[in-house]
Amino acid sequence: MFELQRLASDVVGQVMSGRSLDAELQSVWRRRPHLSAQHRASLQDMAYGTLRFLGAVDGVLAKMLERPLKDDRVRHLLRVALYQLVYTRAAPHAVVDHAVRACDALGLPAAKSLINGVLRNFLRQREAILAAVKRTEAGRFSHPQWWIDKLRAQYPQDYRDMLRHANAHPPLTLRVNRRRSTVDEYIARLTAAGINARRLGGSAVMLERAVPVSRIPGFLEGEVSVQDAAAQRAASYLQLEPSLRVLDACAAPGGKTAHLLECADVELLAVDTDAKRLERVQSNLTRLGLHAHLAHADAADPHAWWDGKPYARILADVPCSASGVVRRHPDIKWLRRPDDILRFAERQRRILDALWQLLGSDGKLLYVTCSVFSEENNDQIERFLERHHDARRLSLPGPHTNVQRLAGQILPDETHDGFFYALLQKS
Repeated sequence: MFELQRLASDVVGQVMSGRSLDAELQSVWRRRPHLSAQHRASLQDMAYGTLRFLGAVDGVLAKMLERPLKDDRVRHLLRVALYQLVYTRAAPHAVVDHAVRACDALGLPAAKSLINGVLRNFLRQREAILAAVKRTEAGRFSHPQWWIDKLRAQYPQDYRDMLRHANAHPPLTLRVNRRRSTVDEYIARLTAAGINARRLGGSAVMLERAVPVSRIPGFLEGEVSVQDAAAQRAASYLQLEPSLRVLDACAAPGGKTAHLLECADVELLAVDTDAKRLERVQSNLTRLGLHAHLAHADAADPHAWWDGKPYARILADVPCSASGVVRRHPDIKWLRRPDDILRFAERQRRILDALWQLLGSDGKLLYVTCSVFSEENNDQIERFLERHHDARRLSLPGPHTNVQRLAGQILPDETHDGFFYALLQKS
């Protein structure tokens, strides 16, 4: 359907101008509430897929064009169509025909012959063009070159696998609410519903195939939540005990907040700077039958909201580049710039220093990012320890050898995203 192709090209264009992919898709759903579930899924695949493999798609486009394009709308339409031709099973003649027809909808009738010529020429030279594109790193890995270079420098043995996993479809992992069910009981319930799944450890259950949330047994009743397996490690690393006073800084959208409360009866305050996202925290807690105090506030400025009583545990899930979750958000790798990493690191430093003042003697602070860049992770913690002589880094509990080998850095793989954890204790 050419209209879906046109909408996808609009979404890609908005993302490349700086907008969030999720926000753009939500805007489309609001403007077009009558789109069927099937059409929504198709549109989402076109937008996500084009951005996931944009490096290769742009490599193909560069080989096919004799001169630079004057209109970015044509570029985005060609990007979407080339994604479909290279990475999907869509009928090639239909893809080309829809792209040509979409020119009228975009008000670009003069571009029809160009669109038709580029796509048909690609189909004739497909194998040779794709082979040439794969000889470049940006084409082979579909990431910006600076990102590839940074990962190679920091992870010379692992960077190829990291880039490959970053272009894969993410797993759908659930967190079983231990207050409502056991993992074994819930897996049995999934099996009875015809959904294959396997246990990943702790409360994590990974589905063999993704299904809509509406089809997940017990979701609306609060028996499970959707949460990546690596993100679920926060609750066990923080070593909670009943009645402890706990602060969840930068809490939205609330997955870790809820998990902490599922694990122990603690007195918890969840803080976030985004009032709308705090509403999502409350919505999650309500669905799960849990309670926490919520505060719309800045974790880096505790004097504006702190009551002066120290916390026994602090979860500092700080803002970051999100470089460990790009397979869920492929727009990130194209929107980030190298100097963004240093800006995130500076913000993280301010939050970490501010929160340390709120931690009681012998209390523990768990520093968390969903990043794989060392500037935000191990380098950040080493600098923190140099500034704060009353802090010591503890070993992370559990048999996670890959975490210990990389000093708290969890690299993305088939079962989880990339995360970083550091457990600090105040002496």
